[in-house]
Amino acid sequence: MTSRLSGDEAHERLAGVPGWELEGEALVRTFTFDDFARAFGFMASAAVVAEKMNHHPEWSNVYNRVTVRLSTHDVGGLSELDFQLAARMSDLA
Repeated sequence: MTSRLSGDEAHERLAGVPGWELEGEALVRTFTFDDFARAFGFMASAAVVAEKMNHHPEWSNVYNRVTVRLSTHDVGGLSELDFQLAARMSDLA
């Protein structure tokens, strides 16, 4: 089981995921792609990673943009899993 990160721990780990921001108890980022097909392809690839991690994002897609919000509901805030998934999603983009 994963544990909740303190605010200080979350701020320290933020440097390891460029482009992501802290919004309350979540990591948030909007990815922009050339078109809808590439945005959807990113989501499909990220879904495979998330399923393997058993850690699923809150996200939305509008045309070429995918907005992602990561938090660990089981701990009521951010955990190491959120930062791991954020890094993997950044790599995919």
